[in-house]
Amino acid sequence: MSLKRIHHVAYRCNDAKETVNFYRDMLGMAFQLAIAEDQVPSTGDPDPYMHVFLDAGNGNVLAFFELPNQPDMGRDENTPAWVQHLAFRVASEEELLAAKEHIEAQGIDVLGPTHHGIFKSIYFFDPNGHRVELAADIGTDDQYAELKRVAPLMLDE
Repeated sequence: MSLKRIHHVAYRCNDAKETVNFYRDMLGMAFQLAIAEDQVPSTGDPDPYMHVFLDAGNGNVLAFFELPNQPDMGRDENTPAWVQHLAFRVASEEELLAAKEHIEAQGIDVLGPTHHGIFKSIYFFDPNGHRVELAADIGTDDQYAELKRVAPLMLDE
């Protein structure tokens, strides 16, 4: 088997239109397509849904399901809110700071930039309560090589 890339990553949303508008307006993602069905193809269950797809750049697709007949969305209460998140790479620290300014100008609270040694990040929440991270790599080739070298050792430890 030879994986090429992630085809798409799917999350749940409260309102497909609001979600598409948010990711388009905040992050510049193009809305690619929507699929609406009354029956789930993989299970055959009757469960109406809308599945929307957004271009996250470089062949990556972010998708959401609006499920009008399901109970309200929740989150894993046993996992801290900062753990589960969507992280996107931006080209530079300058772009990261410009994104922060743009997002805050829309009235959204933004945390950061936070320095992680080899990258800096900002964090905010989408209208569905999903935490979103934008990250700018700042590490050197030597730093990344060393981190890759010690990764298996750390995992074993």
